[in-house]
Amino acid sequence: MKKFFLYALLLLVVACGSEEKTEVKDVPTASLSKSKNSDAFNQSFKEVMDNYFHLKDDFITESDTLINAFAGKMLVAVDSLKLNELKGDAGIVENAKSFSQSMSAELKGLIAEKTLLNKRKSFNVLTDQLYNLIKVVQYDREIVYHQHCPMAFDEGDANAFWLSRSSDIKNPYRPTSMLECGDVADSLNYITK
Repeated sequence: MKKFFLYALLLLVVACGSEEKTEVKDVPTASLSKSKNSDAFNQSFKEVMDNYFHLKDDFITESDTLINAFAGKMLVAVDSLKLNELKGDAGIVENAKSFSQSMSAELKGLIAEKTLLNKRKSFNVLTDQLYNLIKVVQYDREIVYHQHCPMAFDEGDANAFWLSRSSDIKNPYRPTSMLECGDVADSLNYITK
């Protein structure tokens, strides 16, 4: 069977080979594999992820209006997570509830912050909470890249993190001066074949 797929792939490459190259993205959006969690949970978690990624992009464009709007949408999505649909023992469900409650509180704080700097600091905390939640529930519908900026803040701990659907660096902490500064610290891939 593997030989058949390799042969088909080789035939496709030869047949489609042209001088024009297309960019291949490393972003699988939905796996064809069977998830360990229910469709209802996965859909509710996808809403959280979609709003988070939009929020991250809003920090890159530095749109205070959109930051507040998508923080609000993410808050609704977090509060609507179908944790009762989560597969696993009671400890996993309790940890997931704890992280989602912390995220809800952090999103409320982010919205209330008056300066972009303080919103970014709150976003860093939110990222840490979401990263840990993904690990707890083992969200298996996409690969999520955990990215790092060693110079995000001028005072206190300079390190900051964000999540991305791509390994390409687009820094939400220093978008005007260091947009491509950072590294991939980790990738979360719970997709099973």
